[in-house]
Amino acid sequence: MKRVILLALAVVAVPADTNAQSIENALAAAPARGRDAVTVVKWNANYTWETVKEGTNGMVCYDRSGEPGRALFDVQCTTLGNLPRVAQNRRFATEGADREAVGALVSAADANGTRVEAEYGSIWITMRGDDQASARSHRTIAIPGATMASSGFPENGRSGGAWIMAAGTSEAHLMIPGT
Repeated sequence: MKRVILLALAVVAVPADTNAQSIENALAAAPARGRDAVTVVKWNANYTWETVKEGTNGMVCYDRSGEPGRALFDVQCTTLGNLPRVAQNRRFATEGADREAVGALVSAADANGTRVEAEYGSIWITMRGDDQASARSHRTIAIPGATMASSGFPENGRSGGAWIMAAGTSEAHLMIPGT
């Protein structure tokens, strides 16, 4: 009887510890100010998510480490409103055989009006590397449909400041130098 109880306790203890590690990893990309108020989600195989830590500030982070094609340490944060777009991106990444095929799925969704747009002005923070200590951070700001004419930002990085990548598309975003 004692063995059964000990085994049951050991099984229950492992997921909680793993869950805590996953939350800690996901929050590594979150800005220090407000980190405690960030939501953390875990992705399911069917492109849905489960909340593993409830937050209050509108930002969400998730751990992508261990997914095909990802770095050993790979986490991302954005706004809660972007989760449907992330779900669609994850579906495209699974359905597309390679980068070109994924691009074709995105283009087709743009063309037929089913592409989920990112929240205009929302931040995307990605942190990846061989481990957390050596991971690099990259930040972009979503500005779907924006062009130089509509935003005033250049469409290349030659000036050294922020610039629009993929101008005029649903993928348009501000590249922020030095991140």
